[in-house]
Amino acid sequence: MQLTLYTDYSLRVLIYLSLNRHRTSTISEIADFYQISRNHLVKVVHNLSQKNYIISTRGKGGGLVLADDPKTVNVGKVIRDTEPNFHIVDCFNETTAPCSVEPLCKLKGILGAATDQFFQVLDQYYVSDMLADPETGEAIISFDPKISNFLAQSEEEANG
Repeated sequence: MQLTLYTDYSLRVLIYLSLNRHRTSTISEIADFYQISRNHLVKVVHNLSQKNYIISTRGKGGGLVLADDPKTVNVGKVIRDTEPNFHIVDCFNETTAPCSVEPLCKLKGILGAATDQFFQVLDQYYVSDMLADPETGEAIISFDPKISNFLAQSEEEANG
């Protein structure tokens, strides 16, 4: 199973906004940080706003903020809300012709059970879990200078 870039970008936006809870952020800023298309992010941000994951304010001083605490934003729900479907194989797609061996084949049931397990795991995690060391619960600081500089700048803005 592979998630779409749309879902990947949705999770990245939520992570970025979680790291910047003390201020508003812009689409351009997020696109620059991740080095991804601003045009793709516009669509992602619009959807996240419509699904009430983020609050988007227009105009001077506007920007993006998380709508809720990252500890309450469930990863499984975000993925369900951003993926178009989970048709791992054609027999999951109700718009295609039925499979000629479907009455005898157990593949759909097996893959359905695997998908259920996939979401049972994801439903145990929140956006905050993607940012914290599982043992200490503290934010992970990367040795990537780009991330370290970003976190330091964010902390300075919060304190200054």
